[in-house]
Amino acid sequence: MRLSVIGCGYLGAVHAAAMASIGHEVVGIDVDQRKIASLSKGEAPFFEPGLQEILTEGIASGNLRFTTDMSEAAGAKVHFVGVGTPQVKDGYAADLTYVNAAVDGLLPYLSEGDIVAGKSTVPVGTAAGLAPRVTETGATLVWNPEFLREGWAVQDTIDPDRLVAGVPAGAEGETAASVLREVYHPSVAKGTPFIVTDYATAELVKVSANAFLATKISFINAMAEIAEVTGADVTQLADAIGHDARIGRRFLGAGIGFGGGCLPKDIRAFSARAEELGRGESVAFLRQVDEINLRRRDRAAQLVVEALGGSVFKKNVTVLGAAFKPHSDDIRDSPALDVAVKLHGLGAWVTVTDPAAIENAQRIHPQLNYVEDRDEALREADAVIVVTEWDEYRRELDPAHAGSLVRGKVVVDGRNCLDAGAWRAAGWEYFGMGRP
Repeated sequence: MRLSVIGCGYLGAVHAAAMASIGHEVVGIDVDQRKIASLSKGEAPFFEPGLQEILTEGIASGNLRFTTDMSEAAGAKVHFVGVGTPQVKDGYAADLTYVNAAVDGLLPYLSEGDIVAGKSTVPVGTAAGLAPRVTETGATLVWNPEFLREGWAVQDTIDPDRLVAGVPAGAEGETAASVLREVYHPSVAKGTPFIVTDYATAELVKVSANAFLATKISFINAMAEIAEVTGADVTQLADAIGHDARIGRRFLGAGIGFGGGCLPKDIRAFSARAEELGRGESVAFLRQVDEINLRRRDRAAQLVVEALGGSVFKKNVTVLGAAFKPHSDDIRDSPALDVAVKLHGLGAWVTVTDPAAIENAQRIHPQLNYVEDRDEALREADAVIVVTEWDEYRRELDPAHAGSLVRGKVVVDGRNCLDAGAWRAAGWEYFGMGRP
């Protein structure tokens, strides 16, 4: 099938390349000329495992191309809209400027029977507001939210755990759902759940999923705060309650919390939309979820201060990680960088290393010292803090080897991802988040 993808940022670029990889003819469209030039040469503009390979293959096969010309969308059967919805500068609400601009720019090139499939994360009610403009052209609007995990986005697009289609009522919606089933035929054929619903439910599926995951993370971090004043071990606590099938162990990892371009802004936008709907009290707990999350960043910096005797002034602190999560170079609302900046503000000489995110971090926070080589970054450190759980730090870094490089054997495990016993056995003072 011929498809267009409007917006070639993180979501759009992955979606376009993934759709081409399963056999569709895809054109990706974006206003950013530099981004389009990079993608057209087969160069991924950000780090995402597997993207470079399917991008190169798609362009070589002729199934995938990129342009800044919106008119190139004409003739496609399905038009995916995957532009950003950042947080507004003066509040918590989502900024729909790019969504509206993308739809308005696409309207002149739609034909009777086309499908416009929104993938952006939007406040509930957005699709209902956009639908009349799309319907006037003879096309149909559906809402098809994405559920990508950064670091696994290619896999999640090609082999998703579920597909959701919010469609209008009646025959028009049934036809649109059938077209989307064709688009995702490989997944549908293997039995991936394909859930057809109304617009509002499809929009809520995405934001409520993110709200639940954020709540689960902040819950265990709240338990870490209690563990810290009682001497309990939050990792053992998480293991114990995680055996309950109703709870599960995933996303019960206490540490410095969540970040990135989705969870923080999405729970804030959800709260803001609930207030607009007169139901702010229904999700009031999300404010607490956000506050707990931000407190853990402060606690991580405080642990380094405590570990170094009450002051980090003129001390060398090595920060292992800059990306908000491993397998990504995304530094948006990164807890790792937040901790690094806090320590710098307290007078520490902060050295940051990361396998993928140094260039992005350096552009935003040039006041920090950046070193690509992990061992070089550790040299002469008075303390080390792990803030992004890359395998290079949690599995491949030998504590005895690390101890031969540093000046002070003090390690703060901001992700509770290290083997505390092994590090202590190698002579390190180990400090975890919510661990004795």
